[in-house]
This record gives sequence, structure tokens and C-alpha cells, in this order.
Amino acid sequence: MPSTLVVGATRGLGKALVSYYATQRSYTVYATSRSSSAPPSLEADNVSWLTNIDLSKPNSGEDLARALKGKTVDTCIITAGYFATEDFGDAKWDEQVKMYTLSSIAPVFVVQELVKAAILTRGSKVVLISSESGSITLRHEQEGGGNYGHHGSKAALNMVAKQLSFDLKDKGVAVVSVHPSFMRTEMTKGVGFDKFWDDGGALKPEEAARILGEWVEGEFSLDKTGTYWAPRGTRDIGNWDVVMGKETAKVGPVQLPW
Repeated sequence: MPSTLVVGATRGLGKALVSYYATQRSYTVYATSRSSSAPPSLEADNVSWLTNIDLSKPNSGEDLARALKGKTVDTCIITAGYFATEDFGDAKWDEQVKMYTLSSIAPVFVVQELVKAAILTRGSKVVLISSESGSITLRHEQEGGGNYGHHGSKAALNMVAKQLSFDLKDKGVAVVSVHPSFMRTEMTKGVGFDKFWDDGGALKPEEAARILGEWVEGEFSLDKTGTYWAPRGTRDIGNWDVVMGKETAKVGPVQLPW
């Protein structure tokens, strides 16, 4: 039976991916929680919870590899992240450190330890959850500035995915960064983005998980390693038309510009 590891699995997209892979695809699922217990609502016979995996800690990759010792993983999806809004003149040091740590530093240590422990092997896929906000090309003055830590950490994550793809290609491990869709989650609501949900075409996490999972298992392979994708298309990328042109808008998977 194929296996999937979801890192950051207790809420939002991560939680929805656990359910998608466990029920719709009937995969063996390994799911991480930062706390010492698993969410009761996500317990299932084919879901194994790995607790006390805290990506803000330097040894998180080693902890995860130890918890998975002797196992192999076909698809690893790292969803853990943090979002704090910022305006010019009100940038937040500690918040930025947290955003960069979770989004673009921890994935390096997680992936390298899983590869060293032969948990990720030839044919495995690594999916790093980024955002269209990490695309420098798509940033436009109509959006304005601010949100330095969020946007910057996602751009950094895209570079991490690119660099990892070079290191892992000869090992047969594919790496991609993805914009999973604008979603109706507690995270986006917590930063006040719920006011954009309707106009921005925000999806429920369950729908975003289905679209992402279908693309990862159906279309993503080593020939796409080191690239950056939006499996849903351009519907929820607010700057797409003005930057890339309306004629390039697309429903369905589209490769994003760096």
C-alpha cells in the first residue's frame, strides 16, 4: 500500500490532506502533530500519528526520522507554516523569524534527515506547500507592500525546493513547491483575509486537498522536479491578469513564475 507523510497535519490543509489520503486514496498515512497527542477527529486504522514533532526546533528532522525508523514514504507533504501580517513601520522581528523558520528553514532539515534515513528513496515525492505570494514576478503595486515575513519566507521556500531538487534528482526523489489555493481556514481568517474569501474564490481545505492530491499522484513526477505549480489554476491569484495577461489565465494546473 502506498504511503504518505503529512507534516503539520492537525488543522487546515494538513488535516484535510490526512483525510483525503486515508479515505479517498486508502493510503497508509503518517501524520505529525506538534503536541503530545493526536486529534481524536482524525483517528483511523490507516493513520499513524507522530507526536511532538515541532518544526520550530533544530532537531525536528531527527525526531521525525527516528519516529519513522524502518518505514518508507512515497509522498511527503510539508504543510506547516505561520502567517502574521505586517505593514511598513510595524514589521515584527520575532514573527518574521517564526515564519522563516517554519516555512523555509525546517523543510531542509526534515527532508535531509528523511533521505539520510532511507525513508525517502528513489521514486519518492516531496511537496513543499508554498503560496503564490512567494512569486516575485506576480507581486504588483496594486497589492502594495507589507507582509515581509510571509511573502519573503514563501519566496525562500521556493528557492529551497529548487536547491533540494538539484541535490535529490540523482537519488530519484522529486521535489516541488505548490500554491495549494486560497483557502477558508482559521489561518486566513485570523489575519483578516476572510473578507476576501468570496471575491477571491477561496476553497474549503477539503476541496483544495483533493485538487492537490490528485495532481501530486497523477501528474507530478521527476520530470517536474524543481518547479513551482498551482494545481487549481489561476482563479485565486489576484495579480495574475494584470501581471501575466488575462489571455494566459487557466483553470487547472499551471506552472507559476518565480
